[in-house]
Amino acid sequence: MYPDIEPYHNGKLKVSPIHTLHYEICGNEKGAPVIFVHGGPGGHYFPRDRTFFNPEKYKIILFDQRGSGNSTPKGSTEENTTWDLVKDLERLREELKVEKWHVFGGSWGSTLSLAYAQSHPERVKSLILRGIFTCSKSENRFVSQSGANHIFPEAWDDYISLIPSSERDDTTRAYYHLLHSPDKEMRLKAARAWTKWETTLSKFRQDPTAFELDPDEDVYAYAVIECHYLLNDGWLRDGQLLDRQEIDKIRHIPTIVVQGRYDIVCPPITAWELKKVWPEVTLHFVPDAGHSSGEPGIQKLLIEATDEFAKL
Repeated sequence: MYPDIEPYHNGKLKVSPIHTLHYEICGNEKGAPVIFVHGGPGGHYFPRDRTFFNPEKYKIILFDQRGSGNSTPKGSTEENTTWDLVKDLERLREELKVEKWHVFGGSWGSTLSLAYAQSHPERVKSLILRGIFTCSKSENRFVSQSGANHIFPEAWDDYISLIPSSERDDTTRAYYHLLHSPDKEMRLKAARAWTKWETTLSKFRQDPTAFELDPDEDVYAYAVIECHYLLNDGWLRDGQLLDRQEIDKIRHIPTIVVQGRYDIVCPPITAWELKKVWPEVTLHFVPDAGHSSGEPGIQKLLIEATDEFAKL
């Protein structure tokens, strides 16, 4: 990773009567523009995310998506869909007077990056994607119903313990009701259980305390927004992002995909399906990694990718 740096500009961009985005810019003001698209949905960017990029060569742009991080109102699901976020990326590009930019996204960030690139292929110089996720019904079911629970059965039992047995055939919908409970304590308890389940799946080497110190409002925003998106399949038709006609729109864009072999959040089959429909993609499977961008093998390949595309 490159050394820690501080932003030289912090900004706010009003994108609707409800939502205002927070963004920052760091690195070289005259460098190649790159936009960092964080995961979740409902997550936010971290200071360490700046360090995937050579600060001498890149103008590094990071932003918090609607309802996330320092964007306001925090935790709002109103006017918050995939296509709202695609429009926000375009508004931000126009606001910053960027002609074309490199797009870097992992996990949910890979979903949004693909949706954005397919909507605005003429604005994307390259794609660097990690942990491919397309919000398909099978991917959602693997994490929230049947798949990941076969690998982490003890964590799964803890996760479903809040749900009445009669509602366990659709845990996402059950959690949606819990996250909107009139009981504030129950809402937060559900948010922490939701976040703990996903955090448990996220690393090849487990860190069960990873999320415990996060502020309540961040945990709730993450859980309620992510649940909102998964319940609606990301407002994407099933298989949309892998549809050949959609891929043909972006086939010319240089693209590198980094995928943990033991990624339980975003199982490797989706990255492989992307490679099959888009053979021009460079796909790296990392043999000793799970989902997290913080894992050494994944970090190494992402840095190599940003270094390579800095030459474009």
